[in-house]
Amino acid sequence: MGKGRPRAVEKGVLAQSSIVSSSGLLNIPPGPVYYPTEDEFKDPLEFIHKIRPEAEPYGICKIVPPSSWKPPFALDLDSFTFPTKTQAIHQLQARPASCDSKTFELEYNRFLEERCGKKSKKKIVFEGEELDLCKLFNAVKRYGGYDKVVEEKKWGEVSRFVRPGVKISECAKHVLCQLYREHLYDYEKYYNRLNQGKAKSRKGGMHCERKNQQGCDLSSSKRRRKNLEGERVKACKMEEEELDQICEQCRSGLHGEVMLLCDRCNKGWHIYCLSPPLKRVPPGNWYCLECLNSDKDSFGFVPGKQFSLEAFRRLAEKAKRKWVGSVPSLRVQLEKKFWEIVEGSAGEVEIMYGSDLDTSVYGSGFPRINDQRPASIEVEKWDEYCASPWNLNNLPKLRGSMLRAVHHGIAGVMVPWLYVGMLFSSFCWHFEDHCFYSMNYLHWGEPKCWYSVPGNEASAFEKVMRKSLPDLFDAQPDLLFQLVTMLNPSVLQENGVPVYSVLQEPGNFVITFPRSYHGGFNFGLNCAEAVNFAPADWLPHGGFGTELYQLYHKAAVLSHEELLYVVAKSDFDSKTSPYLKKELHRIYDREKTWRERLWRNGIVSSFPMSPRKHPEYVGTEEDPTCIICQQYLYLSAVACRCRPSTFVCLEHWEKLCECKPNRHRLLYRHTLAELKDLPLMTDEHDSSEAGHDRNFRRQLLSSDESGALTKKVKSGHVTLAQLAEEWLLSSCKILQSPYSREAYVKALKGAEQFLWAGSEMDPVRDLTKNLLEARNWAEDVRDSVSKVEKWSRHPNCDTEKVQLEHVNNLLSFDPVPCNEPALLKLKDYEQEARALSQEINSTLLKCSNVSIADWEIICTRVSDFPIVVNESEKLVQMLSSAKVWIDNVRTCISEKSPAAFEVDILYKLQSEISELPVQLPEVGMLLGLIRQVELCEAQCKEMLNGSITLKKLEALFQEWGDFTVDVTQLKLLRQYQSDSISWISRCNDVLINIHEREDQENVVNELSCIQRDGLLLKIQVGELSRVDIELKKACCRVKALKALASKMSLDFIQQLMMEATILQIEKERLFENISGVLAAATCWEERASCILASESLMFDFEDAIRTSEDICAILPSLGVVKDALSSAKSWLKMSEPFLVSTLSASPPSSSLLKVEDLKELVSQSNLLKISLKERSMLQTVLDRCIEWENDACSTLHSAACFLDSENIDDGITSGLLSKIEQQVIAMESAIKAGFSLGLDFGEIPKLQDTCSTLRWCLKALSFCSAVPQLEEVEMLMEVAPHLPVTYASSSLVSLLFDGVNWLKKAAKIHASCSRRKFKLSYAEEVLEQSKRIKVYFPLMICQLLNVIKKHNLWLEQVHLFFSLKPGDRSWTLLIELKELGSTDAFNCPELDMVLSEVQQVEQWKRRCQDVAGTSVGDVKTLLHALLEIKNTLDISLYIYNTSKGCKARELCIRCSNNFEDLEIITCSVCNDRYHLRCKGPTLADTNDATLYVCHYCHFLERGKISQKGCSPLILGAGGKRAEFNELVELLSDAEDFSVWIEERSVLCQLVEKALACKACLTEVVDFALAYHDEDLSIIVEKLSVAMKAIEVAGVRDHQGNCNFELALARNSWRVRANKLLGGPQKPLIQQIQRHLTEGLAVSISPEDHFWRKLTDMKHHCTQWADKAKKVSIDSGALGLDRVFELITEGENLPVHFEKELKLLRDRSMLYCICRKPNDHRAMIACDKCDEWYHFDCIKLSSPPKIYICPACNLQREDCYSPPTMALDRSIGSKCEEPQTPSPRRREFRCKSRKPKLPVNSDDSNMLRCSSGIECLLWRNRKPFRRASRKRSQFESLSPFLFKNKCQDR
Repeated sequence: MGKGRPRAVEKGVLAQSSIVSSSGLLNIPPGPVYYPTEDEFKDPLEFIHKIRPEAEPYGICKIVPPSSWKPPFALDLDSFTFPTKTQAIHQLQARPASCDSKTFELEYNRFLEERCGKKSKKKIVFEGEELDLCKLFNAVKRYGGYDKVVEEKKWGEVSRFVRPGVKISECAKHVLCQLYREHLYDYEKYYNRLNQGKAKSRKGGMHCERKNQQGCDLSSSKRRRKNLEGERVKACKMEEEELDQICEQCRSGLHGEVMLLCDRCNKGWHIYCLSPPLKRVPPGNWYCLECLNSDKDSFGFVPGKQFSLEAFRRLAEKAKRKWVGSVPSLRVQLEKKFWEIVEGSAGEVEIMYGSDLDTSVYGSGFPRINDQRPASIEVEKWDEYCASPWNLNNLPKLRGSMLRAVHHGIAGVMVPWLYVGMLFSSFCWHFEDHCFYSMNYLHWGEPKCWYSVPGNEASAFEKVMRKSLPDLFDAQPDLLFQLVTMLNPSVLQENGVPVYSVLQEPGNFVITFPRSYHGGFNFGLNCAEAVNFAPADWLPHGGFGTELYQLYHKAAVLSHEELLYVVAKSDFDSKTSPYLKKELHRIYDREKTWRERLWRNGIVSSFPMSPRKHPEYVGTEEDPTCIICQQYLYLSAVACRCRPSTFVCLEHWEKLCECKPNRHRLLYRHTLAELKDLPLMTDEHDSSEAGHDRNFRRQLLSSDESGALTKKVKSGHVTLAQLAEEWLLSSCKILQSPYSREAYVKALKGAEQFLWAGSEMDPVRDLTKNLLEARNWAEDVRDSVSKVEKWSRHPNCDTEKVQLEHVNNLLSFDPVPCNEPALLKLKDYEQEARALSQEINSTLLKCSNVSIADWEIICTRVSDFPIVVNESEKLVQMLSSAKVWIDNVRTCISEKSPAAFEVDILYKLQSEISELPVQLPEVGMLLGLIRQVELCEAQCKEMLNGSITLKKLEALFQEWGDFTVDVTQLKLLRQYQSDSISWISRCNDVLINIHEREDQENVVNELSCIQRDGLLLKIQVGELSRVDIELKKACCRVKALKALASKMSLDFIQQLMMEATILQIEKERLFENISGVLAAATCWEERASCILASESLMFDFEDAIRTSEDICAILPSLGVVKDALSSAKSWLKMSEPFLVSTLSASPPSSSLLKVEDLKELVSQSNLLKISLKERSMLQTVLDRCIEWENDACSTLHSAACFLDSENIDDGITSGLLSKIEQQVIAMESAIKAGFSLGLDFGEIPKLQDTCSTLRWCLKALSFCSAVPQLEEVEMLMEVAPHLPVTYASSSLVSLLFDGVNWLKKAAKIHASCSRRKFKLSYAEEVLEQSKRIKVYFPLMICQLLNVIKKHNLWLEQVHLFFSLKPGDRSWTLLIELKELGSTDAFNCPELDMVLSEVQQVEQWKRRCQDVAGTSVGDVKTLLHALLEIKNTLDISLYIYNTSKGCKARELCIRCSNNFEDLEIITCSVCNDRYHLRCKGPTLADTNDATLYVCHYCHFLERGKISQKGCSPLILGAGGKRAEFNELVELLSDAEDFSVWIEERSVLCQLVEKALACKACLTEVVDFALAYHDEDLSIIVEKLSVAMKAIEVAGVRDHQGNCNFELALARNSWRVRANKLLGGPQKPLIQQIQRHLTEGLAVSISPEDHFWRKLTDMKHHCTQWADKAKKVSIDSGALGLDRVFELITEGENLPVHFEKELKLLRDRSMLYCICRKPNDHRAMIACDKCDEWYHFDCIKLSSPPKIYICPACNLQREDCYSPPTMALDRSIGSKCEEPQTPSPRRREFRCKSRKPKLPVNSDDSNMLRCSSGIECLLWRNRKPFRRASRKRSQFESLSPFLFKNKCQDR
């Protein structure tokens, strides 16, 4: 089966994985299961990629390999041993937090001191033991706090944490509750408030500093805190240059202001070094994890013993019997038991688990090439699975896997891990390292149960875990990284987290997907293997995993950035490209952002990292890690001189040290340009675009690079590009100037801040490269000249000479890299070296005229020259060789010792003559010595080729014995002589008195060795023949000794005596003894021959055997005699059972004797050589057995005739049955008689077999007269294979077997439940087979004919149906054909076609129902729903069409029904009519029906919009509506139907009408969007029609509605703009500006009428407001008339400026006699007229108690003045000046005024006597022009003037 649809695990006890919680059994949905075909199974990564979209939402899936894939288990089960870990299953979830009681006590006492002022000293006792408050507090926290525990009655669960394993009574629960309430309830509230404060500090960052309990500052070096005993401790004061505290993580004492000090152990951590890091210093006391967690209570999997597999199996079985009993348990029961144990309600359970076994150490369960192959596994099979891609050792390295770039084997990731588990051994909740995929294969054993949470729900999972286990996470924030915690999946489900399960059986693979949390347990002893892998789609998840590691400061397994770079540079497939490109863009953006940020912050120094030796692999060299987040620093790092061996990542650069940024250095491996090119490389990998196109793309991509990067400098801002341009200009000048080391170093140092950037800095890089080349070249030139000059001044000094080749390389640069003056000197030195080289070459070419002295002179010159010439080495070498040769020749000639040196030395010296082109006098002497050697070799070879004697050798050695040359042949002859002399000496020593020795065997060995060595001698010796004779005598003596020591045959003894006679040693005593033994043996042989010749009694044979024991020889007849006696005794013993059985007549039940054995005994009796009476008795028994056998054979023959019969027609069927029954009876009688004889006859099994065969035939023949059930036929067929083989091939059995086999096929076809499995051709073939079989089953044949007839009738109906036109094919008829075909039809294309058509139409209808909004239980049918939608479209089109004419609509717009006799109401705007009952809430005055305005018109006239910017009528109209695009898609899919369904035609009409509605709507929208005129009634009318049509329509066009909503938004904007412009109240300028902003949001055209008017109004009014603000603060600079004009202009503006007008009105008020506006000088008001006067203007130094202005005093005096004065007063009354109110309140004036002095009578008289001139002067001091503006006129200017005055009063 291919992928198809995933199938769940087969139903059974674990058909659906189940979880048991406290609330009962909770079913966990199963994950998908896949059954790949052989082709799909070839490539695992391709298959996983194929199923990933379907399987990844589950987080897990199971893959069942094809049945042919069965890898052998490669480990040796007998020798395999492994370590284990101990798992406490009952503590995986229900365990207390590993809290330290002392830390809790310290914090608790501090709380009591704050609350009560004293510590708690008394112990709290519970159930006779001291109560651990720490455990109690954490247990209550686990279950949600005191209130929740009380509410849910969880004190029993709490007690299990406090006192595990102890049962608690209800009374004790109540006591525990009271103790908590008394001692810990207040502390719980305090703790919760403190945690809330910490959470707020983390979010808001309000607290930058943390104070301890005593209020001491954390950053202070004198911080006070308490030790374990509660005493105050003061930290030691450090010296100024020392650090206050060292961080335990980064080992740095810097950044003390963010250093957290533990309030118990005083150790420090930076807040950014914690895992996870903190953003702010938390409030309250803080304790490190070491003080919070207790080593005593810490939980983990403890390493256990080393086990062999057999020992582990015994332990697993023992544990299983202990925990679940010996009765087999269902898996669902085991699962329930497991979760009871985990939740702590089933006692304590500890198991052993062999987990995380490194296969590189302990071996893999899969075959591997380098492993030893077990003998039981074939070579071909081993090699096949070694190379299998599903072999987990190969999976990470497959093509398409990102991990194939990893060089080293990472255990568990690249190298599989092995797992050997037992019952309940668990793997806790976790997801894989780096969010990898994982693959697990179960080799053998019991199943595994897996649970999984999809990766997209990981955050929800973690949230539930923290909520459910708060105390564990408080103690260990990184708890999920430790793989030691389980949580019941039911808890996850209850909190809305999806969980899925998979049951993994042996031979199954389980795949977990990235970031998928998974866990599970084992059902028993098993062995599994797992490994990680990473296809291309893993790459984004790998980036997330890296960020997670960085957050929690966890060391990564590998560098994600390095992996991306290596993969990008490698040969990857097309599937990798999109994921790789996205990740490369991500790391590029991050790297670019941080590098630019570092540059802005002043880090300008940079340096490239050293290149990789093997950049094509990941992990060949280990990168440094960030000391803060522990991540690999592959791409970049930051370092500082103050900490040279310490590095940080770019994100933590501020945490490195406290040095200034300019002291930091950026280290980078690749420039931004190189990183930017990596995504382009992926494009190039996928496409074949031209090179210039790629370059153009690079230019476009680099246009937004760091060129625009800016930072602040003293003079302003500067960009990176500007700095680079300045550097380029200055560096180009450096290249043109004479070389200066300082200038080059400075330039290269300045280039460091540009090299890391993007491709826009390529010119900088090119120039930097040129500068480096130039600097190196110039330095080499200077160094070379310096060495030459120094050597020239001081020869043979320690300075190294300059190589001529190096000088030539420096001079070969054209043009030269830079201007270096020393180049000319170097050229002169090079010419001198070249001349010396030519002289050496000419000397070496002159062979005949050159002597060694000449060579030595030239070598002296070369050694004094400062440049190394290559030819000089050759000259020196040849001179040295010549001197060595001469010394060797002289040594050979002067040697006097014989054989002092080898011949090869002379020949070697001779060969070296031609290699020395120089005159040498020693050549002649050497050649003479070689001629002597050749003469000696010739003589030696001549002797070696002929016969060698000792005399000849002595003559040769006398001539050449003292020769100094070691000649090989001469040395060989000397060895031959030595060997011969040594052999002769050995031979003489052995032959002395050899016949007298007793150890003749040693003599034989010695003589044999001497003989063998003598034959190997190269020299002839005479003693060899004597050795041969003595060796033969010694061998004869050895044989004689053996004959006397042990019995020998007579032939051997006779041969020995003949050999002794030949060697003339027969007279020796040894051979005389042998002669006596020979005579006795001859006499015994004669007697034995006489006994054997006549059948004697058994006594004679026994006597002869006793006599033979005294003869020391092997007697030939002794064996015959013994055999005859033994055979007789054995025959008697074997015959005894037969004789006893015959006499006693044993029953058949006793053990039976074999007839063949009886016959064999009778036959053997004829061969006996002893006379016995039992022979005749046994013959009688045999005769009786033969008689029974003959009768049995006759019976079997008769039965065989029946079984060989082939004629079974109806005419003899009944007769055959009776004959077979008679034959069965006869056989049963014969079997009984055979058993009575007591012997095991071979015919008895045959009789039994024949009888059983005949019974089977009787049963088969009985089916001819009846229609049997399929079960009966199958039962008879099951018996058939077990029939005796002898008769299975008989004619009758064969015929009946064929008939029953046919009957089985027919019965299967006849059964309607299995008919669809067969085709019609098969049924017809079976029917045809009935004619070929000899057995006739008439009733079954009739049944088959009826079945075929029904099928054919159904086929005719199908063909008739499909022959109709598609429009005539009824859906009802198709359903009937389907129902009828399911019962009557065979498997045929027509049935598949019918089912396919029905399925296709039904699926289409379901989709239609989803689109149309009808549910399964809905009363409305699909057709009814489509018709309703069509009707709504008809009404919508009707609304559109009627809007184009003047005809009124005859339908209610709200309910789309006719008016009939119902009351109606008409909209006064659009004239549409509505039922009175359908009238919506009227938004206008509807007291009069003629004034009714419908909500559509009201909405458009009001111009309101919803928050989403569209009509609330559209948003809230009509519930779910069909999507237009989905309807079109459904109509397109329905075109392929071969059957007519009414819904399709309705849908076609519906789509047509929807298109018409869409066209009408598009016309309205296009008109509305293009409309810009002032008249809104036109567009409002069209939009109103469209709104009504859309609301009525049952189809929703998303794009059309969006455009329509935009048109409504613009219309709303115009309506509101029109109201702003023409409303009764003037708008504010803020309203104008806000409205214009809203217009921009809906893209109002600048050509719009209202836009232009609002824009002009805003511009004009803004100018006036700016001018008004300036005038209001000009202190009277502008004239009053101009101010009044400005006020008038402002009041006439179309915009209301309240603030500006008030300021201007205040500015227009004039005060005092100086007639100036308020300028904040001291003023006083008249108590009569309220006019204000400046103190300095009326010359007052202090305020009087009551003040009357001079004007009021003058009016009082006018009462006594003459008539002329009265006239003046009358004139003055007409020109009365205004009384300007004060800007301050009168109350303040009264309070601040000082008491006035009483006016005396003198002063009063003086005032009254004042002349008229003084009064005139007073009046003239007030400008007369002010009289022209009366207060009444001011009232006309603004209603606010006197209102403000009244408020001041």
